[in-house]
Amino acid sequence: MDRRIALKNLGLMFGVSLIPGLKAAIESDFDPINLSGADLFTLQQRADIEAISEIIIPQTDTPGAREANVLNYIEGMLQEWFSADEVKSFLISLSSFQGQCRTSHSKNFCELDNKIQLNYIESMHKDVKNEKYEEFAIFFEEIRQLTITGYYTSKVGMTIERSYLPTPGHYDGAYPYENVGTLFTS
Repeated sequence: MDRRIALKNLGLMFGVSLIPGLKAAIESDFDPINLSGADLFTLQQRADIEAISEIIIPQTDTPGAREANVLNYIEGMLQEWFSADEVKSFLISLSSFQGQCRTSHSKNFCELDNKIQLNYIESMHKDVKNEKYEEFAIFFEEIRQLTITGYYTSKVGMTIERSYLPTPGHYDGAYPYENVGTLFTS
């Protein structure tokens, strides 16, 4: 299980739209397991980011973003790999998202029912006429990429969500997915 390789492969998946801090980390061949940050967010910001990441990768028959501790990954990435201006922009966008949520629903995002959270994220993401749409689109793309990379480089993502096979055997490009039911990683 090599998290650096997994991170590079996830970077390829995002392609040219990779956010700058994540791109810098991948280019520096960092190991995501060594992130040390944990004091950037307030308790409310932590709760809301954790709820957003759980909407992006929810718990199903496999653990979700919360169980993979994606929140600490996001916080560590912002502290260690994003510029001060990028962190400031992220926090301003998060604050705007939180304020708009409280205005719309009279509650913090993390306090909303799961279905309302999902509908709120989808409405913010699809409503191009919304004056905050562009700001939200950038914020959501950042948190989406950080959530996905944090999840798939975590122990949960590397060992439970994906089947770890150090020597997977012969290649069969036509092998039916139904017979496997998961992704393989090596």
